[in-house]
Amino acid sequence: MIKINWRKYNRATHRDLGYFFFAMSVIYGLSGVAINHLNDWNPNYVVTNIAVELGHPIATDINKQGVLEILDQYGEKDNYKKYYFPNTETLKVFLDGGSVLINMTTGSGNIEKLKRRPILHAMNYLHYNPGKWWVWFSDLYAVSLIILAISGLFILKGKNGITRRGAWLSIAGIIIPILFLLIYHN
Repeated sequence: MIKINWRKYNRATHRDLGYFFFAMSVIYGLSGVAINHLNDWNPNYVVTNIAVELGHPIATDINKQGVLEILDQYGEKDNYKKYYFPNTETLKVFLDGGSVLINMTTGSGNIEKLKRRPILHAMNYLHYNPGKWWVWFSDLYAVSLIILAISGLFILKGKNGITRRGAWLSIAGIIIPILFLLIYHN
Protein backbone atom coordinates (compact mmCIF):
# COMPACT_ATOMS: atom_id res chain seq x y z
CA MET A 1 0.00 0.00 0.00
CA ILE A 2 1.29 3.42 -0.99
CA LYS A 3 1.34 5.97 1.77
CA ILE A 4 0.43 9.48 0.58
CA ASN A 5 2.24 12.29 2.35
CA TRP A 6 -0.75 14.64 2.54
CA ARG A 7 1.25 17.22 4.55
CA LYS A 8 3.66 17.56 1.64
CA TYR A 9 0.80 18.21 -0.82
CA ASN A 10 -0.93 20.51 1.66
CA ARG A 11 2.22 22.62 2.05
CA ALA A 12 2.81 22.69 -1.71
CA THR A 13 -0.79 23.75 -2.39
CA HIS A 14 -0.64 26.44 0.31
CA ARG A 15 2.74 27.69 -0.95
CA ASP A 16 1.81 27.79 -4.64
CA LEU A 17 -1.57 29.47 -4.11
CA GLY A 18 0.13 31.96 -1.80
CA TYR A 19 2.70 32.84 -4.46
CA PHE A 20 0.18 32.98 -7.29
CA PHE A 21 -2.31 35.17 -5.42
CA PHE A 22 0.26 37.37 -3.65
CA ALA A 23 -0.58 40.43 -5.80
CA MET A 24 -4.33 39.86 -5.48
CA SER A 25 -3.99 39.70 -1.69
CA VAL A 26 -2.13 43.01 -1.62
CA ILE A 27 -4.62 44.62 -4.04
CA TYR A 28 -7.70 43.44 -2.16
CA GLY A 29 -6.12 44.15 1.23
CA LEU A 30 -5.12 47.75 0.45
CA SER A 31 -8.29 48.59 -1.43
CA GLY A 32 -10.38 46.91 1.27
CA VAL A 33 -8.86 49.14 3.95
CA ALA A 34 -9.37 52.18 1.70
CA ILE A 35 -13.00 51.28 0.97
CA ASN A 36 -13.69 50.59 4.67
CA HIS A 37 -13.04 54.27 5.37
CA LEU A 38 -15.23 55.92 2.74
CA ASN A 39 -16.68 58.22 5.40
CA ASP A 40 -13.19 59.51 6.26
CA TRP A 41 -11.79 60.16 2.77
CA ASN A 42 -12.21 59.51 -0.93
CA PRO A 43 -9.95 56.57 -1.80
CA ASN A 44 -10.39 57.04 -5.55
CA TYR A 45 -9.85 60.78 -5.96
CA VAL A 46 -7.98 63.66 -4.41
CA VAL A 47 -10.63 66.36 -4.00
CA THR A 48 -9.50 69.99 -4.04
CA ASN A 49 -11.84 72.89 -3.23
CA ILE A 50 -11.12 76.46 -4.31
CA ALA A 51 -13.28 79.35 -3.08
CA VAL A 52 -14.88 81.55 -5.74
CA GLU A 53 -15.61 85.16 -4.80
CA LEU A 54 -16.76 87.34 -7.68
CA GLY A 55 -17.75 90.24 -5.45
CA HIS A 56 -20.98 90.85 -7.36
CA PRO A 57 -24.16 88.98 -8.31
CA ILE A 58 -24.41 87.06 -11.58
CA ALA A 59 -27.00 88.18 -14.12
CA THR A 60 -29.82 85.68 -14.63
CA ASP A 61 -29.36 85.92 -18.41
CA ILE A 62 -25.67 84.89 -18.31
CA ASN A 63 -24.55 82.99 -21.42
CA LYS A 64 -21.66 80.69 -22.29
CA GLN A 65 -19.34 83.65 -22.96
CA GLY A 66 -20.09 85.09 -19.50
CA VAL A 67 -19.44 81.72 -17.89
CA LEU A 68 -16.14 81.42 -19.75
CA GLU A 69 -15.11 84.87 -18.50
CA ILE A 70 -15.76 83.79 -14.91
CA LEU A 71 -13.79 80.58 -15.44
CA ASP A 72 -10.91 82.52 -17.00
CA GLN A 73 -10.45 84.41 -13.71
CA TYR A 74 -9.67 81.08 -12.02
CA GLY A 75 -7.66 79.47 -14.83
CA GLU A 76 -10.44 77.00 -15.66
CA LYS A 77 -11.61 78.35 -19.03
CA ASP A 78 -9.92 75.54 -21.00
CA ASN A 79 -11.61 72.91 -18.79
CA TYR A 80 -15.17 74.12 -19.57
CA LYS A 81 -17.69 71.45 -20.63
CA LYS A 82 -21.17 72.95 -20.08
CA TYR A 83 -23.30 74.82 -17.57
CA TYR A 84 -26.87 74.87 -16.26
CA PHE A 85 -28.99 76.29 -13.47
CA PRO A 86 -30.09 73.63 -10.93
CA ASN A 87 -32.31 76.29 -9.35
CA THR A 88 -32.93 80.04 -9.70
CA GLU A 89 -30.06 80.95 -7.36
CA THR A 90 -27.32 78.59 -8.52
CA LEU A 91 -25.03 78.33 -11.53
CA LYS A 92 -23.37 74.96 -11.99
CA VAL A 93 -20.51 74.58 -14.45
CA PHE A 94 -19.08 71.22 -15.44
CA LEU A 95 -15.35 71.12 -15.95
CA ASP A 96 -12.98 68.52 -17.21
CA GLY A 97 -11.97 67.03 -13.84
CA GLY A 98 -14.42 68.90 -11.65
CA SER A 99 -17.26 71.38 -11.32
CA VAL A 100 -18.11 74.89 -10.15
CA LEU A 101 -21.09 75.95 -8.04
CA ILE A 102 -21.78 79.66 -7.70
CA ASN A 103 -24.56 81.42 -5.81
CA MET A 104 -25.87 83.90 -8.37
CA THR A 105 -27.10 86.34 -5.74
CA THR A 106 -23.85 86.63 -3.78
CA GLY A 107 -21.32 85.73 -6.47
CA SER A 108 -19.57 83.33 -4.10
CA GLY A 109 -19.08 79.65 -4.67
CA ASN A 110 -16.69 76.76 -4.95
CA ILE A 111 -14.57 75.02 -7.57
CA GLU A 112 -14.24 71.31 -6.86
CA LYS A 113 -11.42 69.54 -8.70
CA LEU A 114 -11.01 65.76 -8.79
CA LYS A 115 -7.76 63.96 -9.53
CA ARG A 116 -7.48 60.18 -9.58
CA ARG A 117 -5.27 58.57 -6.98
CA PRO A 118 -2.86 56.74 -9.31
CA ILE A 119 -2.53 53.36 -7.56
CA LEU A 120 -5.54 53.19 -5.23
CA HIS A 121 -8.02 54.14 -7.96
CA ALA A 122 -6.82 51.19 -10.06
CA MET A 123 -6.88 48.81 -7.08
CA ASN A 124 -10.39 49.89 -6.11
CA TYR A 125 -11.49 49.46 -9.72
CA LEU A 126 -10.36 45.83 -9.58
CA HIS A 127 -11.92 45.36 -6.14
CA TYR A 128 -15.32 46.37 -7.55
CA ASN A 129 -15.10 43.59 -10.20
CA PRO A 130 -15.13 45.60 -13.45
CA GLY A 131 -15.97 42.86 -15.92
CA LYS A 132 -17.10 39.31 -16.54
CA TRP A 133 -13.62 37.81 -16.83
CA TRP A 134 -12.39 39.64 -13.77
CA VAL A 135 -15.37 38.31 -11.79
CA TRP A 136 -14.30 34.77 -12.68
CA PHE A 137 -10.72 35.49 -11.62
CA SER A 138 -11.99 37.08 -8.39
CA ASP A 139 -14.15 34.03 -7.70
CA LEU A 140 -11.11 31.80 -8.24
CA TYR A 141 -9.22 34.01 -5.80
CA ALA A 142 -12.05 33.77 -3.24
CA VAL A 143 -12.10 29.97 -3.47
CA SER A 144 -8.31 29.96 -3.17
CA LEU A 145 -8.54 32.05 0.00
CA ILE A 146 -10.74 29.34 1.49
CA ILE A 147 -8.19 26.70 0.47
CA LEU A 148 -5.35 28.84 1.87
CA ALA A 149 -7.22 29.24 5.16
CA ILE A 150 -7.93 25.52 5.52
CA SER A 151 -4.51 24.34 4.34
CA GLY A 152 -2.86 26.88 6.65
CA LEU A 153 -4.42 25.15 9.63
CA PHE A 154 -2.36 22.04 8.91
CA ILE A 155 1.03 23.49 7.98
CA LEU A 156 2.58 23.23 11.46
CA LYS A 157 2.72 20.23 13.78
CA GLY A 158 3.31 20.03 17.51
CA LYS A 159 2.86 22.76 20.10
CA ASN A 160 2.23 25.49 17.48
CA GLY A 161 -0.04 23.30 15.33
CA ILE A 162 -3.81 23.04 15.06
CA THR A 163 -4.10 20.65 18.02
CA ARG A 164 -2.62 23.15 20.52
CA ARG A 165 -1.75 26.84 20.05
CA GLY A 166 -3.31 26.87 16.57
CA ALA A 167 -6.59 25.56 17.99
CA TRP A 168 -6.84 28.41 20.50
CA LEU A 169 -6.03 31.05 17.89
CA SER A 170 -8.51 29.51 15.45
CA ILE A 171 -11.24 29.48 18.10
CA ALA A 172 -10.53 33.14 18.90
CA GLY A 173 -10.69 33.94 15.19
CA ILE A 174 -14.10 32.26 14.99
CA ILE A 175 -15.50 33.87 18.14
CA ILE A 176 -14.63 37.49 17.20
CA PRO A 177 -16.83 37.66 14.05
CA ILE A 178 -19.63 35.86 15.88
CA LEU A 179 -19.48 38.42 18.72
CA PHE A 180 -19.58 41.31 16.24
CA LEU A 181 -22.61 39.75 14.56
CA LEU A 182 -24.37 39.26 17.88
CA ILE A 183 -23.61 42.83 19.02
CA TYR A 184 -24.00 44.84 15.82
CA HIS A 185 -26.19 42.87 13.42
CA ASN A 186 -29.88 43.76 13.62
